[in-house]
Formats: sequence, C-alpha cells, structure tokens
Amino acid sequence: MSRPTPLKGIRIIDLTQVLAGPYCTYQLALLGAEVIKIEPPGGEGTRAGGAVAELTEQKLGLAFCTQNAQKDCLEIDLKDPAGVEAVLRLCAGADIFVQNYRPGVAGRLGLGEAAVKARQPDIIYCSISAFGGEGPIGHRPAYDHVVQAMSGIMSTTGTQESGPIKVGAPYVDYGTGLNAAFAIMAALRERDRTSQGQTVNVAMLDTALNLMANNVVTTAATGIDMPKLGNEAASRAPSSGCFKCADGNLLMLAANNERQFRDLCGALGHAQWADDPRWCEPQVRRQHQDALREVLAAAFLAKDAVDWECVLDGHGVPAASVRTIGELMKSGQITARGLLHELAIGEASTPVQLPGIGFRLNGDPLGPTRPPRSVGADNAHWLERDD
Repeated sequence: MSRPTPLKGIRIIDLTQVLAGPYCTYQLALLGAEVIKIEPPGGEGTRAGGAVAELTEQKLGLAFCTQNAQKDCLEIDLKDPAGVEAVLRLCAGADIFVQNYRPGVAGRLGLGEAAVKARQPDIIYCSISAFGGEGPIGHRPAYDHVVQAMSGIMSTTGTQESGPIKVGAPYVDYGTGLNAAFAIMAALRERDRTSQGQTVNVAMLDTALNLMANNVVTTAATGIDMPKLGNEAASRAPSSGCFKCADGNLLMLAANNERQFRDLCGALGHAQWADDPRWCEPQVRRQHQDALREVLAAAFLAKDAVDWECVLDGHGVPAASVRTIGELMKSGQITARGLLHELAIGEASTPVQLPGIGFRLNGDPLGPTRPPRSVGADNAHWLERDD
C-alpha cells in the first residue's frame, strides 16, 4: 500500500515561528499538504538553537528542524510592502493560512483575515496566540512556561516542599500545535460541506485547560483548587503511586481497580493483604491508606525497579520504572512504533532523527521524507513563478 496522503493538493501559507504554529503545519505537511513557510530576513530565531553545533552554524539548529521538515522555506521581509504583496499573491490559490503573531499584528502588517480572504475568499484563516485575542488578557504575548504558570498546571505539579514546578517539556506549545491541526482539519471538512472560507482561532491557554480537563471540571464544580499531587497518581488510588526500589530508582504503579489490587498483592508475595480487613474494600482501603503504603514501600525495596516492572507486567499490573528519554530510546519500543525517522540534514548530511505524525494511518507512521530547508531555499521557485 502506498503512503497515505490525505491532504495531497492542499496548499498552506505558514507564517508561524517557534514551536506551536510550526508544529501544527508540520503535522499537516506529514499528511501530504504543501506547506510554504515564510520567514523574516535571516530566518526565524529557532534556527540558531539546538545541541548540534554544526547544524546551528548553518542555521539548521535542532530547535528548528524538529518541526520544520517537509516544508518549502521562503525568506520575505514583511516590513517591506513588496514582501507583504508577495505573500498575498501566494495566498491566491492557497487553502490554508496560518499565523501565530500576537493578536492584531497580522492585521497591522497587512496580512489580517480580510486582506487574505480578499485574495482567496474560501481560504481557511487560522490564528494561533497565547490567549485568543478576547477577554482581559487576550492581547498579551506569552510562551509555554508563562501559560503553564497562568493555567494552573504549575500549581498542581510538584509537592508542598518543592512548591510549583512546570512540566519539563513545552507541552502547551506542542499540545496547541496538535489542537490547531485538529481545528484546521475540522475547518477543511466544513469548507467541503459549505464551500465557504473558515476562521480558526486557537489559544495556548485554552489548550492547557483542555489538557487538564478533569482538574478544571472539578474546580468549576466544587470551587476547590486541586492540590499538588507530586508523583501520586491522578486517581489517588491507595495502591497506586511512586515507590523507591532496591537500586534507589523509582517505580510508578497503577493498581487502580480491584483485580489489579489483588494481582498486585499476589505479585508482591502477599496475597493475604487483599483480604486484610483494613484493605479488603476500596473505601476501607482509603481510610487505612497510610498503613497500606507503608507495607508496599517496604515490599518494593526487595528488588530493583526494572525487575519489579517485569514481575508486575507478568501479573497484569500497570507499572514502569522512571526512565530517561535515552533509556526509553534503547528499549526498542520507539523503533517498533516507527516514531523517529532519520534524515540527512545540512552540508555534511548530518543524520538527525525527527518525529513522525504520532499515529499510524493504514499502518504507516508517516515520517518526514524531506529534510528542513535552508533560509530562503525556495524563494526562486515560489516568488519568480507566473501562476
């Protein structure tokens, strides 16, 4: 079966930078869309970021490559009216226009929704911003960690001793990129149905709240803010959580239901715990959680974390030792799922593994096949054509 290209024939004008916007258009490019990325003179700032010096020197830093393969790259000065006109010409015949400027900036540049739709009435115009443009803070700029602070995710991450801690990865950025790609797919379907252009507005704060919907719904219903759970499971099941093992490494355990609790007791060699009057029923177990945690903690000190993981897996109890990314990459699971795809990048054809689409379509993980392009590499192709 040939590679699926559900967005073949769809052209996207991409005026996004940094993470959320470029990740959105990257997902659409992997699905077969033709993405024309517009960058300022010298290229966007992420080209200078990343851990591989030889690529950074070529303005192909890893921070750029991660979400900009599979795109054509144009260098256009939008402070020059001729540059703005060039982008508007590209919009004629395009299907999607994506920008992630602070609200109002695209309009001041001459690339607001009205200007773009004047050139292509049925285009899908997508704006990605921190707070969406509406409300008392809608105008503000922000980055991932600022939105983490504002959204409440930091207030529930960490412990009372540590205080609020942000999530280690820029999950709001990448979540927003996925949310925007999802919204654009919905807009494409609506355009197919109505033959009319569509307006898409995606905000990082909205995405952050959706990514912790259970916490938000609980607070909205009760008026009570969620506490810091540290490494406790969101279920707060007495037989779930984080335990230190013989090698000093941590094991994350999720024995949430009755079958899993009984199987956990058996796996630890203490099947009788499941019938102990203190722990034989869920509600009673919660009342005696401290005592249960004490015996579980002592039991897990008998083996190393990876050994317990194997034992518990054999009993059908979800558990995992806390790994680094490097350790996970050596496990074989990433390879089995085809999550990373190696491309030769830059002057020396430096091998770099880049992410694919994150799911399989007809068995295909849809990885990138074209490496990230240098600054302005496709100017001649797109700006000197007659169509």
